[in-house]
Amino acid sequence: MTNLLKNLEWRYAAKKMDASHSVSEEKVDFILEAIRLTASSSGLQPYQVIVVTNPELKAQIQPHAWGQSQITDCSHLLVFAAWDNYTAERINMMFDLVNEERGFINEDWENYRKMILSNYTRRDAETNYQHAARQAYIGLGTALIAAAEVKVDCTPMEGFDPAKVDDILGLSKLGLRSVILLPLGYRATEGDWLVDLKKVRRAKENFVIEMK
Repeated sequence: MTNLLKNLEWRYAAKKMDASHSVSEEKVDFILEAIRLTASSSGLQPYQVIVVTNPELKAQIQPHAWGQSQITDCSHLLVFAAWDNYTAERINMMFDLVNEERGFINEDWENYRKMILSNYTRRDAETNYQHAARQAYIGLGTALIAAAEVKVDCTPMEGFDPAKVDDILGLSKLGLRSVILLPLGYRATEGDWLVDLKKVRRAKENFVIEMK
């Protein structure tokens, strides 16, 4: 418990990364596995994580992310991309997977499937995408914690043009829309004005509201 808080105290959104220092595949796999195991609404996992290491792809994305250097200097660029819609096929895929992995069919689970199918498939695509995108943010939170655990720097980025990134990575063909970017790497020793500054957060009494 103490180590977790110390690791979170250590982490910050690195503004400049050391392009010569790559994150090991072992650590990247650890972060990805943490994301895979995290919570999502109804266990649907309505997003995917694209891992971009190709320098040319990163260079194409950078101009559409406010020119931020972390995009090209990072070791691995994670792109959280949500389903563009909930479909019966996607919902059934996940419910069937649960039944297959658990080896039995539960009546309550099947009734829940019917409710999800009825409610989600009647909503418009944009409403469903926005719901799926919020699930991707849960994965992002887990990624930040996992990266801190293995002392990998990362910088969550909403400052990019999703349509351009979708086009560069061909996400529309996969029924996905990019939500947020997360470069993984190591902080540069020079050129980052944030690197040595004290971490500042509101005091607990100004952040937590207790209702007893």
